[in-house]
Amino acid sequence: MATDLTAPRTAARPDVASIQRRTLRLLFTTQIIGGIGVTIGISVGALLAARIAGTAVAGVAQSAGVVGAALLAVPVTRIMARHGRRPGLVLAYTVGAVGGLLVVLAAATRWVPLIFVGMLLFGGGTAANLQARYTAVDLAAPARRGRQLSLIVWATTIGAVAAPNFAALADRVTTGWGLPALAGPFAFSAAAFVLAAVVLLGLLRPDPLLTARRLAAAEAPVTDAPAPAAGGATPAAAPVTVRAPRGAGMRAAWSVVRGQPAARLGIAAVAVGHLVMVAVMAMTPVRLGESHADADVLRLVGIVLSLHIAGMYAFSPVVGWLTDRLGRRAVILGGVGLLLAACAVAGTAGHHTPRLSVGLVLLGLGWSGTMVAGSTLLSESVSAAVRPSVQGLSDLIMGLAGAGAAVVSGFVMQFAGYPVLTLLAAVAAAPLVALALRPVPTGAPDEEG
Repeated sequence: MATDLTAPRTAARPDVASIQRRTLRLLFTTQIIGGIGVTIGISVGALLAARIAGTAVAGVAQSAGVVGAALLAVPVTRIMARHGRRPGLVLAYTVGAVGGLLVVLAAATRWVPLIFVGMLLFGGGTAANLQARYTAVDLAAPARRGRQLSLIVWATTIGAVAAPNFAALADRVTTGWGLPALAGPFAFSAAAFVLAAVVLLGLLRPDPLLTARRLAAAEAPVTDAPAPAAGGATPAAAPVTVRAPRGAGMRAAWSVVRGQPAARLGIAAVAVGHLVMVAVMAMTPVRLGESHADADVLRLVGIVLSLHIAGMYAFSPVVGWLTDRLGRRAVILGGVGLLLAACAVAGTAGHHTPRLSVGLVLLGLGWSGTMVAGSTLLSESVSAAVRPSVQGLSDLIMGLAGAGAAVVSGFVMQFAGYPVLTLLAAVAAAPLVALALRPVPTGAPDEEG
């Protein structure tokens, strides 16, 4: 069912700057809420899964959330393509809330299949957080797209840093209500997702994507001007009707991406950066466990991964500024360079924890470069009509790449070791350099095309 965006050409142009400022403030707020919801659940997800289903499948339960976020990108972006950003984001957060409640129910009933279903749906919160970065650039000026996208990425840092500190409090409070241990954080996650959905449902007006389409249609050249009426008077301008294209799903998105070299580079940068980051990061705690006593491992893992997360998110506004100042491809190349450096430093660190920490910080910075610059390039390389579907395709590929990397990295770690894992990760990143060095057009395509 197409969304009819009819607006007369003679209607006053909306105050785009004001709408964009309001949208950014709203997204910044909901990113903090959503980030808390995602992280507070993930921080105890593996422990809860281990208690219910056993340690062997705890990692699979965590991966279910990653796969869920990737798969949910398909229906969410399909809704966005037809009806705008607001219903898509609300749906994603609602699905995440349902997933959180199912995990709580699984903890209460100790029914193993239910925790996997719950974690799969819990990925809706991550899907919403990822799509929010694209919402930030629907109405952004070309010279500020990188900075405004990175601002929403950076907002996730606040929630990600604060959430683990709430996990113990949530568990204590809900245990008093009669919920099983470790189920409380997921109940709080569900509440956070519901709050984010309600805020967006009520306040994300006008919808930035629909507004961008109206503006694109209003500014499109008119090829069939109406003939003058009798007496020389010019008839009133016909209304501009913009409809989401039929079948603007993954097949249409793939067709568009194949014809746009810049879009291919954007998707490749996001997916490869995420693959390398997940592959190395996932096995770093295991690497630390090889050289430290059990009493020290958790403390060191917390420190090293905190530094890694800081590298991923804390400097994203700087990365966004560089993306606008130096160009998208330059920052993508810089991100790949940091990923290669991270693999070299972490892979040769041996059991030297400070050097390994430096490698993980570089890994986070490299991911930030490929994520921010790649997402910005992708968004501006396709028309508004198919943009949500292409962005959904990107998140689907990114999520599946990360999930696959997490699974494969465990086997590589077991049979070949951490240095070989980092070497293979570097090899996977290297082709992106050649792709980024190819000259590609970066301007937004003609909306009619």
